[in-house]
Amino acid sequence: MCPVVMCRCLRVVSLACGGILCVVVPDIAYLRSVLPSTTEDAFFDYLCTVDASEVTVSSVPEGSVVFSRVPLLQVKGPLLVVQLLETTLLCLVNYASLVATNAARFRLLAGPEMKLMEIGLRRAQGPDGGLSASKYSYIGGFDYTSNVLAGKLYGIPVRGTIAHSFIMSFTSLEEVQPRVLPPLAGGEPVDLAALAESWLQRVCELLQSPPEKANRGELAAFVSYAITFPHNFQGLLDTYCVMRSGLPNFCAVALALHQLGYRAIGVRLDSGDLVQQSKEIRRVLRACGTTFQVPWFGSIPIAVSNDISEQSLESFIREGSEIDVIGVGTNLVTCPLQPSLGCVYKLVEVNGSPCLKLTEEEEKMTIPGIKAVYRLYDAAGHPFMDLMALEDEPAPNAGQELAVHVLGRRGEATEVRPAAVEPLHRTYFRDGQVCEVLPSLPEVRSHAQASLSRLSPAHRRLREPQPYPVAVTEKLHLLLAELRQARQ
Repeated sequence: MCPVVMCRCLRVVSLACGGILCVVVPDIAYLRSVLPSTTEDAFFDYLCTVDASEVTVSSVPEGSVVFSRVPLLQVKGPLLVVQLLETTLLCLVNYASLVATNAARFRLLAGPEMKLMEIGLRRAQGPDGGLSASKYSYIGGFDYTSNVLAGKLYGIPVRGTIAHSFIMSFTSLEEVQPRVLPPLAGGEPVDLAALAESWLQRVCELLQSPPEKANRGELAAFVSYAITFPHNFQGLLDTYCVMRSGLPNFCAVALALHQLGYRAIGVRLDSGDLVQQSKEIRRVLRACGTTFQVPWFGSIPIAVSNDISEQSLESFIREGSEIDVIGVGTNLVTCPLQPSLGCVYKLVEVNGSPCLKLTEEEEKMTIPGIKAVYRLYDAAGHPFMDLMALEDEPAPNAGQELAVHVLGRRGEATEVRPAAVEPLHRTYFRDGQVCEVLPSLPEVRSHAQASLSRLSPAHRRLREPQPYPVAVTEKLHLLLAELRQARQ
């Protein structure tokens, strides 16, 4: 049972305008055109008056870790109104939670120090999916996005690099315009192209590589980029040959920038054996730093991309790479390991009577009644069980012994004694109004990372995690048994 990072639960309030659902005359006209002609006029008149004044939405806070069978949110209100909300709520919750969870898996594999960049817009499910992926991968633990619109709308740090097409558009240093760059400390502008070419000779001597093997169009592209962005120069090394061209050209331009007082910010690889290349690149950067007395040169960050997956991250760690930044696209935003989350929206009580959906698959059977949900913690501060109780039951207390029935286990009740108890649901929408301040995106991100960090290592590991138990109280267990017996 793997944890899921629950997201977008509270954005449902955008459905309401001062307690009135956004049903307008053109919408009613359209519904008249598609519904059977026998539909009564009174129904359309009713739709014009539908409001959310009797709707209450409670949920786990956005960014919380949740487990299978635990309700992410509960919606109370008139049956027709809450049924109208079903598709919208599921649309808002499913993909957002799926992407955040997928991102959290990458973060857990990469560890806290590795920088992760979301670069999936070109592979995402359309522009809306692309924006959602950027937003919720950030909540899941990614540091940056290449999606500039997501940066503008949500304040996510934006990062990008030079493109292959930009490098390939140059053929010689004669194409570089302008050619000069003033030193950072001030003074006469310097011909950066000429300075970089002189540095290329020295770098190639150090590497014992013929200077003529370094592509001059690539060098020109690096110089042009460095003149435009002297504080943010980053080289993409694999347009031609990494070791004979890309790396020497980068080092030459970076050393020329250093001579003028600037500092390159990194290199990127997009093909080949990323682990082995990272080791070779680090060796060369360190050699340049030592030989040319530039201490920071050996620690220039190395970024990689190229269809990175969870398996890629595992190999990076296993083989001891020198990679500092990882760009993940397709395998993040399309979630190929689990393309959909599959949350469902089920009726559990109507007119005060608990409802039960029976099925031959026990894990798909609903848990009846309006419920309160609690997370139970052990003495080490790790959650060890989630407990569902009927809403009218007293809340469990820390240190109190509880008789619970773990879902999926048959037999007698299990006795547990939590060191701490946390109610999971909060009420966010009542009487047509938002009744709790919604957190900012950085706050949701921090909450998600804190929620993940509190899990025990046995529950947090991605390969063969220890199953996390979800249980019900004795009273809810009896209600479930009674309803099952009555319907069989």
